[in-house]
Amino acid sequence: MEDTQSVATLIESTTSKIQQLQKAFAELESHRALTLNLKWKQLEEHFHGLEKSLKRRFTELEDQEKEYETKTTKAWEMLEKREAVVVAKEHASLERLQEKRDSAVSAIANAIQKHRKVSAVEPAAATSEDQGGVPFVEEKPPDAMVAESNSDDVKKSSENENVEVMSYPQLLKLCADMDSEGLHKFISDNRKNLAAVREEIPIALKAATDPASLVLDSLNGFYCMEGSNLDAKKDANLLGLRRTCIMLMECLSTLLSSASNIITENIKVRARDIAEEWKPKLDDLDVDANNGNSLEAHAFLQLLATFGVDSDFEQEDLQKLIPMVSRRRQTADLCRSLGLSEKMPGVINVLLNNGRQIDAVNLAFEFELTGQFSPVSLLKSYLIEAKKVSSPFKSGNTSPSAQNEVNERELTALKAVIKCIEDHKLEEQYPLDPLQKRVLLLEKAKADKKRATEVAKPQPKRPRASGIGRAPRVTNVVADKNFYARVTDNRYPPQYMYDRPYAYPAPTDNQFPSHLGSAAYTVSPAHGNFFGNGFQYQAPYLH
Repeated sequence: MEDTQSVATLIESTTSKIQQLQKAFAELESHRALTLNLKWKQLEEHFHGLEKSLKRRFTELEDQEKEYETKTTKAWEMLEKREAVVVAKEHASLERLQEKRDSAVSAIANAIQKHRKVSAVEPAAATSEDQGGVPFVEEKPPDAMVAESNSDDVKKSSENENVEVMSYPQLLKLCADMDSEGLHKFISDNRKNLAAVREEIPIALKAATDPASLVLDSLNGFYCMEGSNLDAKKDANLLGLRRTCIMLMECLSTLLSSASNIITENIKVRARDIAEEWKPKLDDLDVDANNGNSLEAHAFLQLLATFGVDSDFEQEDLQKLIPMVSRRRQTADLCRSLGLSEKMPGVINVLLNNGRQIDAVNLAFEFELTGQFSPVSLLKSYLIEAKKVSSPFKSGNTSPSAQNEVNERELTALKAVIKCIEDHKLEEQYPLDPLQKRVLLLEKAKADKKRATEVAKPQPKRPRASGIGRAPRVTNVVADKNFYARVTDNRYPPQYMYDRPYAYPAPTDNQFPSHLGSAAYTVSPAHGNFFGNGFQYQAPYLH
């Protein structure tokens, strides 16, 4: 405001300045022989014009200043109103959350009290584990009190937490009893509902007297086999056990985020001993054979991250294990927990050298390294390399089986690239239409070849008609059906209809025995759950 007043004062003084200048100009004119009236008028008009222009501009600036002050005042008033609304919403949310937590605590306490009363009336029910029953917490009021006191730390985002906890109360007893074997068995028996069980394990671990020791005890059977790693990969039970071990360590990490003083020095010593025992066994692992999905390497890294013993191992050694777990969803979090974020450019280069561009792109997005490693360029190079690797034959000498393998590899690579583009929203940089058309073309070619192969299968030979006179006639069969089966010798009569599993209509002419009908067809068995190498597989048991 002081500057504005000074400017206004200077503008008002222009008139007096012009008058003084006029006097000086008149005095100057008196000393000259020539008149300067014409020149003075021009100067006077010029100065008056400047005065008007300055006053107009000054007025405009004053108006703009007043408008700005008005807008600023309105903006502050609006911000204060919004802040008040946000504060009110926060208070309302906190009140609702507190009500839900109180409800969850009350429900847990009521459930534990109810189970305690029932177990006192029916003690036999508490030992019905072999029949799939739900054992109750019996004669363990301290453990029940531990579970009740820790229920305040239930995750705030779960609105129906009390219902979920009550659905698997046996978890509380197993953890309270420090029963690691029973915990493994319970998870294996309920693997169809693994997501729900996983949500409850961190809560159930609070009922344990020493949750960290319980998780360490659960790792005893991780390397129970003396055979090779190849044999271990074929053992579904061992794979499930290893996934359960990893899941329990992850659940303990979840518990550690909301609790403290769980990992004692003795626990760290035990964890360090287990890690030192596991470390030499990782040297025999094949990076390419694991294809970025090694449970052994994942468990080792998770052990270090959960129990905080990674400082006892060289970071270069840990960095070499990352390509073995690059396809695991927990890889990025593990790298951050182990302090390997700065090592990720080197890990990505290793993946690229091994032709695993998809994993490299995923890690580049996780650690914001897309500027250094262009995702589109890597995906395009992946398709090019896939075609190079899968096309070692000349077009003229390619056998049908080799060509099928070529198409299958290219089809797999295309689907992986399409999924990666969709996951990271790269459609604008890398259009999907050409890739999808190529996929449709390859799938059509694959279906045509399969159809042609089935049509070209050799037909079994017709049986000779040398036994026409000796074979008995079958005249009491409804609609005279011909039962196709393999006839190994014409010296024996055909079997009866109930000895054969399938029946097909035959011509109505009964002049000939039934085994002289149309040529027999062999029906290939249905393709069940078997690998090409003869090993049967089951539904995925992934954590």
